[in-house]
Amino acid sequence: MTTPPPPFDAPGQPPVPPQPATPPNAGVPVYGYPMPSPEYGYPQQPPAPPAAGYGYPAGPPAPPAGQPLVTIGDIAVTSTGIITPAGPIPLQGTVWTATDLSRTEERIAPAGIVLAIIFFLFCLIGLLFLLMKEKRTTGHVQITVSGGGRYHTTSIPVSSPHQVMDLINRVNYARGLCI
Repeated sequence: MTTPPPPFDAPGQPPVPPQPATPPNAGVPVYGYPMPSPEYGYPQQPPAPPAAGYGYPAGPPAPPAGQPLVTIGDIAVTSTGIITPAGPIPLQGTVWTATDLSRTEERIAPAGIVLAIIFFLFCLIGLLFLLMKEKRTTGHVQITVSGGGRYHTTSIPVSSPHQVMDLINRVNYARGLCI
């Protein structure tokens, strides 16, 4: 029968090396600290994203090459084609339509009415404040592009006549690229 070694230093025996104390939560992941892993090295690396196929979708098709020359809402025009949410459209043979569905109203400013009432009581010159006018533009511009068997339309809200003219000029530039 063999006897186990004594747990303490016995006379004539070599000293027992001290064992390192293990923390009470050894092996339990702690927030903020990476756990050592013999499989992946230290610190543990995140897994690589799955490749296309194997049950995963391949992703959206690659857009036509080239930088966008002009963007109109969610439509981008490059030197080789037109990119829309409906899909790419070839540049040649496209038809562009821009419809201005905005309106500009002119009315007396509320501050002019208040000032006219206040100064009317003091002198009749206060009626000149009723000549204060303000212009307000509301609505949107509808832009449509069709070609290559695809059709896409977008509505862009506008708040000034300058925005309307900018959108019309962008459509005219895109028409010039399609020739």
